[in-house]
Amino acid sequence: MIQNKYVTEYIKLWKIGKIELNKERILLIAYLEKYILPRDDLYFDETMLENFIKFAERWYFPLEPFQKFFSAFAFLFHKEDDANFYEQFLLLMGRGAGKNGLISALAHFFISPLHGIPKYNVSIVANNEKQAKTSFKEVYDTIGSKEVLEDMFYRTKVEIMGYDTKSVLQFHTSNAGTKDGLRDGCVIYDEIHSYATFDTVNVFSSGLGKVRNSREFFIGSDGYVRDGFLDKTIQRAMDILEGKELDDPLFPFICRIDNVEEMHDPDKWGKANPMFEYEMSAYAKQLLRKVKTQYRQLKTNPSSRMEFITKRMNFPEVDLEKSVATWEEIEATNRPMPDLQHRACIGGLDYGRIKDFAAVGLLFYIDGNYVWKTHSFARKGFLDSVELQAPIRDWEDAGLITIVDGPVIEIKHIVNWFVEMREIYGFNRVVADTFRLDLVKAALESEGFEILYIRNPRAIHSLLAPRVETAFAKHNIIFGDNPLMRWYTNNVLVKTKADGNKEYLKKDEYKRKTDGFQAFIHALWQADELLEDDQDFYLDDLVF
Repeated sequence: MIQNKYVTEYIKLWKIGKIELNKERILLIAYLEKYILPRDDLYFDETMLENFIKFAERWYFPLEPFQKFFSAFAFLFHKEDDANFYEQFLLLMGRGAGKNGLISALAHFFISPLHGIPKYNVSIVANNEKQAKTSFKEVYDTIGSKEVLEDMFYRTKVEIMGYDTKSVLQFHTSNAGTKDGLRDGCVIYDEIHSYATFDTVNVFSSGLGKVRNSREFFIGSDGYVRDGFLDKTIQRAMDILEGKELDDPLFPFICRIDNVEEMHDPDKWGKANPMFEYEMSAYAKQLLRKVKTQYRQLKTNPSSRMEFITKRMNFPEVDLEKSVATWEEIEATNRPMPDLQHRACIGGLDYGRIKDFAAVGLLFYIDGNYVWKTHSFARKGFLDSVELQAPIRDWEDAGLITIVDGPVIEIKHIVNWFVEMREIYGFNRVVADTFRLDLVKAALESEGFEILYIRNPRAIHSLLAPRVETAFAKHNIIFGDNPLMRWYTNNVLVKTKADGNKEYLKKDEYKRKTDGFQAFIHALWQADELLEDDQDFYLDDLVF
């Protein structure tokens, strides 16, 4: 059995009702009490932890109970070889909870003689230079304001070095190509909500392992990039907290409200921002007044609701006035594909912008579910010129998309896919809009397909919107494990016109593609052909 007074005190605060925790932190305590604290092959380095706390409180600020609790696990080691037990740390909290302040103190401590590991270099990484420099500048300014620290650390605008250990602190943007090749002991990734892929982490983590007791810290609040690095890391964290992955060296500290209704109760805000827990500091009281002011302004400025709940409450929410479905509903499309053999289906095609993306697919209706089997094509020249927030190459490796070289996406790629699918499923009808109709019609009809074309695609959006919303809400749509299709769907902007009709547009014209979703909608227009007789959704008598 191992103990640390800061860990014990924080757990006690919750058990006696002094603080209220969100479900992820409750799971964390249960996980620690069941799997970690009973072990006798580990130990907290009390001396190093106390040195860090004294260092932080002397040069930075008094640490809150949750910060001491979190920090204790950065100094948990194996007895056998004195190697650190946790190699990675997830610190996910609402805006204003002091993530960067704590990281500044830790980064500074790691390059100090109190830590004592020679050349324990620290890199701080973020998407842009301003954010990457946040903690670096705090350390820089702290050294400049204290003469005793100036004698211990060398500082410039681009790096800080501890004279004793020759350890260097630097900042980097997340562009993987800009890394200078430090033999890092620690990498801190800031604003992880904006990482669409693992590329940045893969590059910077590759320099670890050459210095003992390497660590990685992933910090931030939630954001708007879905199915990216953050979502996958949260799922990884939940597998740990639920006891499914006990060998994973990640320590997950996640603070967020448990449901959207808690945003209306300031007494629950401590779940997202632990600064509001227990006995609040002067900083916390001032911050709480600011957050309350922002909450009151939601009545007159409802457009700021998403920012408030996502950033302050650390709870991702989709604006259903502008999005097709919640992210949870989109995630629910990730279910195994049923047996599609000997099932009726219809093809859907979106071939509008032949210089960037195109999408094809087959729509089935099985046991009350719309099942969409799809593939996409993207032009290499477009991908090289536009930086999409999407792991396109990963999706190519998974067989979800084909990247083609040339000035346009040739129609032959579309035709060949439908011909190949027809050999398997025996369908004959393909739905497309009238854009580039002559090209599409001639090419597909020459292969014997029947083309159903939509004269006014946006008109069918309004007709299908209730069906689409209901199908997502009831989890009646199956895409299989298709992150590309989830990306397409999450990129759709629902525009409600003055007459109340809805249109499916793009949230970003160039970087957030929707081709696969539009192909799905085209096929859905003829879905009544696949429904059972007792269904009441018939559109074939409507003229477009």
